[in-house]
Amino acid sequence: MRKGWLLLASLSGFLAVALGAFGAHGLKHIAAPKMIEIFNLGVEYQFYHTFAIIAVAFAGHWMKSRLLDWAAWCFAGGILLFSGSLYLYALLGTKWTGPITPMGGGLFLIGWLLIAVAVWRDKVVEQN
Repeated sequence: MRKGWLLLASLSGFLAVALGAFGAHGLKHIAAPKMIEIFNLGVEYQFYHTFAIIAVAFAGHWMKSRLLDWAAWCFAGGILLFSGSLYLYALLGTKWTGPITPMGGGLFLIGWLLIAVAVWRDKVVEQN
């Protein structure tokens, strides 16, 4: 298991819960409903990819592929770029973050493909 990825995922999960609570309770007094929706999309994708990082950490127990680490890096970068840009936009109205969001989404896609390639290439024989 990759301990560092599990640590990162636990911190990201903590942050996602905190941001989700803030989005549900704190934002309703200061932001328009559309901005809250955008903020919550960032939280949602942060959670999905936090779980993906956890999966990578545990998959490292069975598969010894550097592609798993690259996938985790992509997920972490995707959280930062995709979710982070949505948080900034929803909170500050920073329109310059618009082009950053799809770069984060691209990193998410690459991360999932890297896991698929790692599984495809894996030589471990399944046990019944």
